[in-house]
Amino acid sequence: MPSLERTGRHGGTRALSAPRLRVDSPERAGLDPGELRLLVRDVRTAVERGWAAGAVVVAGRGPVVAVEEAVGWAVRHARYDEESDTGVELPPDRRVPMTVDTPFDLASLTKLFTAVVAVQQLERGTLGIDARVGAYLPDFTGAAAHGLTVRQLLTHTSGLRPELPLYDAVDGAARLALLRAEEPVGAPGTYRYSDLNMLLLQQLLERLTGRPLDVLIRDGVTRPLGMTATGFGPRPGAAATEDQRRPWAKADRGMLRGIVHDENAWALGGVAGHAGLFSTGRDLAVFCRALLSGGSYGPARILGSDFVELMLTPPGLGFAVDQPWFMGELAGRGAAGHTGFTGTSVVLDPATGSFLVLLSNAVHPRRRPADNTVRARAGTRLHRAVRPL
Repeated sequence: MPSLERTGRHGGTRALSAPRLRVDSPERAGLDPGELRLLVRDVRTAVERGWAAGAVVVAGRGPVVAVEEAVGWAVRHARYDEESDTGVELPPDRRVPMTVDTPFDLASLTKLFTAVVAVQQLERGTLGIDARVGAYLPDFTGAAAHGLTVRQLLTHTSGLRPELPLYDAVDGAARLALLRAEEPVGAPGTYRYSDLNMLLLQQLLERLTGRPLDVLIRDGVTRPLGMTATGFGPRPGAAATEDQRRPWAKADRGMLRGIVHDENAWALGGVAGHAGLFSTGRDLAVFCRALLSGGSYGPARILGSDFVELMLTPPGLGFAVDQPWFMGELAGRGAAGHTGFTGTSVVLDPATGSFLVLLSNAVHPRRRPADNTVRARAGTRLHRAVRPL
């Protein structure tokens, strides 16, 4: 079905209908098959060398999925051994191979969905981009006293520190009290990436709408787009993450599979503005396709194209824009995306309509310093694969 456009009520254009994704050849997508083979080879080699236990890569352009590959293991290790600094492997018959349908703990990719829900409220006129957080959450005295705004939360310019140890608080009331009292440690307006921005935004959205975040994301994003594999945990069949124990982690929870990895999201019951969602490569490709199509996918519309443009225009609302450290050569022309601590990432390139989803369980069996080389190289491969349509 051809894509139809008309002027939206906020100006600009918005798609009335955008073709759904289909699996087809790289040539049909205007992508070079040789570069895409190298992309898959690079990911496979990285997994074999220990970058992650396993991975799924989905890449395409326009309505075409040209790459959908799974490598390695969804579950490989029983536990982490401190003395040898290695994972204790499961017997071969108990390991779980990675498949293209394996759900992953998205970690900070959750922030993108929280941001979309917030921008939906901007489009409806129920929330102002430069409105003060204190106007909606007067009891959050730290944010209110410093005049923090919705825009600052979405662009990580609130000055809030990266995180709070909510996982150490005795109960939910104590965790909420910490968040209510938290004040910026830097000058508002200065960039400082912080999970607290999306936790505050979650509180604001829930107060504004009277609905919990998981319902807002389900009704506003995943259900309209048909993303049936996307939602907050538990997800028993998900790729395993970490043998989570102190001192390398912040809680003693053992080997995790299908339960949120992030300690604060876990402490908050698994539903949080900064982490907690699980999804698959194909579902995230649908999410990318909808945004690249101006907010529409098939007959569904989750945002008008002018608001999608607002999200993806530097500095980005929720999205990071033109970051070569994980986008490689896709950066530089308005590419937008995000990474997740567990080993996940997405990149959208509005200039060419191409997208890249790279999911891995890089923290299995335990977390290590992030290695973004594989992500950046994959972005470069996709960039070099683009051919004139």
